[in-house]
Amino acid sequence: MNVKAVIVAAALALSAAPLAAHDMWIEPSTFFPQAGALVGVGFRVGENLLGDRMPRDPALVNEFVVEDAEGRKPVVGRTGSDPAGLVRAGTPGLLVVGYRSNPSAVEQTNEKFTQYLKEEGLEAIAQARARRGQTGPVRELFSRSAKSLIQSGPVKPADGDRVLGFPIELVAERNPYAMSAGQELPVRLTYENGPLAGALVVAVNRANPMQKLRARSGKDGRVRFTLPYTGVWLVKAVHMVEAPAGANAEWVSYWASLTFELP
Repeated sequence: MNVKAVIVAAALALSAAPLAAHDMWIEPSTFFPQAGALVGVGFRVGENLLGDRMPRDPALVNEFVVEDAEGRKPVVGRTGSDPAGLVRAGTPGLLVVGYRSNPSAVEQTNEKFTQYLKEEGLEAIAQARARRGQTGPVRELFSRSAKSLIQSGPVKPADGDRVLGFPIELVAERNPYAMSAGQELPVRLTYENGPLAGALVVAVNRANPMQKLRARSGKDGRVRFTLPYTGVWLVKAVHMVEAPAGANAEWVSYWASLTFELP
């Protein structure tokens, strides 16, 4: 089934979504597990790296995987559980955990939607709505593509983030566990497996959430952040397109997030 068909099917199946359009990220029980240890993988929804727990819901899960040097495996877990899954740090090295959701529907007032567009750097959508004179309530379909980087044991020279092939995806082009505060992290943003240019990418540190780093992706989809603080980081971006015919919505948004802990 192609992306448009999935969106239309989701719109027909969902009349409302329990999740508001806030950030969603993966938060492991530890970013530095010992080899062989089990790691709880939690979902969080909120702002500024403070959020509510989101239990595992099979109706929302499209993909939930972990990839390491041995390959890709599904993340196991029980319905309604928090953490949403468990992974074993079997092979020392970098583990890439990824979650992709099915689309959900949400309806907002014009005022809330306009404010949301401003906050997420989606001015082009606001301008398109203004040109069309659209001022009524807005129905939107949104989906999540969240990743988390977990370092088990010492960093290996070949360790690095992996492309999981999600519709929208943030890829760290340097292993943050080989970095220290004050160094530069290049990040690539892709949409449908190609570079996404002009998107607002934001980096948030848990200990200093009000001092966000912001940059627009270049033609190659890349941004570069000099990370001034150690600790847990969230890198995020949102992309929005017009909904296809039959979707019972005006817009479709794709939310990407990437978490890691800078040692």
